[in-house]
Amino acid sequence: MKNTQQNSLKPFISLILSTNIPKLALTMGLITSMITTLAGLVVPLLTKNLVDGFSVSSLSVPLISAIVVAFIVQAVINGISMYLLTAVGQKIVAKLRDSMWGKLIRLPVSYFDKNSSGETVSRVVNDTSIVKDLISQHFPQFVTGIISIIGAITILLVMDWKMTLIMLLSVPLTIVIMIPLGKQMAKISRGLQDETAVFTGHIQQTLGEIRLMKASNAEQNEEQKGLLGIQKLLGYGLKEARIFALIAPIMYLVVMVVIVMIIGYGGMRVASGTMSTGALVAFLLYLFQIIMPITSFATFFTQLQKAKGATERIIDILELPLEEGQEGIEKNISAQPISVQNIAFAYSEDEPVLENISFEAHPGEMIAFAGPSGGGKTTMFGLMERFYQPTSGDIYIGDTSIYKLSMKSWRSQIGYVSQESAMMAGTIRENLCYGLENAEAIPEERLWEVAKMAYADQFIKAFPQGMNTEVGERGVKLSGGQRQRIAIARAFLRDPKILMMDEATASLDSQSESIVQQALTRLMQGRTTFVIAHRLSTIVDADKILFIENGKITGSGTHQELAHTHPLYREFAEQQLA
Repeated sequence: MKNTQQNSLKPFISLILSTNIPKLALTMGLITSMITTLAGLVVPLLTKNLVDGFSVSSLSVPLISAIVVAFIVQAVINGISMYLLTAVGQKIVAKLRDSMWGKLIRLPVSYFDKNSSGETVSRVVNDTSIVKDLISQHFPQFVTGIISIIGAITILLVMDWKMTLIMLLSVPLTIVIMIPLGKQMAKISRGLQDETAVFTGHIQQTLGEIRLMKASNAEQNEEQKGLLGIQKLLGYGLKEARIFALIAPIMYLVVMVVIVMIIGYGGMRVASGTMSTGALVAFLLYLFQIIMPITSFATFFTQLQKAKGATERIIDILELPLEEGQEGIEKNISAQPISVQNIAFAYSEDEPVLENISFEAHPGEMIAFAGPSGGGKTTMFGLMERFYQPTSGDIYIGDTSIYKLSMKSWRSQIGYVSQESAMMAGTIRENLCYGLENAEAIPEERLWEVAKMAYADQFIKAFPQGMNTEVGERGVKLSGGQRQRIAIARAFLRDPKILMMDEATASLDSQSESIVQQALTRLMQGRTTFVIAHRLSTIVDADKILFIENGKITGSGTHQELAHTHPLYREFAEQQLA
């Protein structure tokens, strides 16, 4: 399949057509480009007349004016053409990036579990730029080059067909040399694209975890990994350089041989009186109008191969299935029980994570998940958030499967407070309102109200910029307890029907934990709450505790019931609560 695509232009053309090319701008750009080329073809003929009739006394003002006008028209129209075609390329790449970005943010979480974010970023930025360069620069040059060659050869055949045939002897020789070099260049270019994507991914990951890297004294290791990637890129760059080092001298040699032959043969013709000096000058000018486009064809075909490779990767992303549930019914889930029935899940066929999980949660209840690490508690949360699809079984809200609800409807009614307290770079206000429609319209008083409910108002007021304080990338300018309280305030602002908390206080010091726990207790009131906790002290008052081991529920009941009936839970309780 891949080989077929690499040898076919169909996927590339289909992808470009899908972007709704601005046809008027493209047409006008190509027409003006052709006019520029045709204007360029007139110049040698005017030069011929000027040279043949040259003398100071017989200088023709109209002829000189015509040459000047031809140059000016060519320059102006060429500028218009370049702008129009570049604008077309920019609009196409913007549309491609728009489509890819819209697709990426709607892909299931499982895609990002398997693919490096840096590599994906490289596809959106670098691969689309390759397509843009082909459309806005190399394709117009190729089209105008063809016109220039056809026009120049036609005029030359009319002027002197014998000299034209001598010149054309060099074309087959050039093609025989260029085709294998072009294929080799295409292969190198594809490898360079892939290696660039891998290198981008590594750099993004390293810089994203800069604190872990420094705390681990891993600068030396990361430097070595980076140098290895740089050396691979250097290797591809040197291979490209070697190809160019072959192409440029060969083209120069062919051009010089042809020019010398034409000058030698043409000079003999001029001396014998069978050809005028002006005709020889015009012939040489037309020769350059043929040679220059031919030298750019190698670049065009190399870029075309690059674009075809980039197209494959872009199409691979655009054809990925969207996260299921983009469409569905809208439903208010308040005052309805949640029923999990025989859920099973595996990340891959040979790695079952959950098996036959069933439980119910009534409105306003607190359901806690406990058990050893790696048992499947967080995965169960992922299934309830619909980050993943269960292998079998279903989850119901009332009598409706949650998978029949639209993703937007379901997730808008869930508040999620995680251990990491995820934050986006920006201000505290932007993080509180993140994802909400009409966020700008939310009054300042409401933000301070939810901040106070989350015990976050005091430390926010202490910042000189208040709500407009920048939190830094992933909230690094705030402490863990501050980030947690902003996450809780964010949940208050959404007023969710269901609350999910994953180790919400696990990484906090005792003072911060006490404050955050008070905020969480306030947030849980009147909501159906699901809690994951390794600290049993935070869930002893839960209406039901589900003890999960190796993907199965091995115990269910209140704290007192499990302490009497479940040996491992009792062991956990004796260790933590004694």
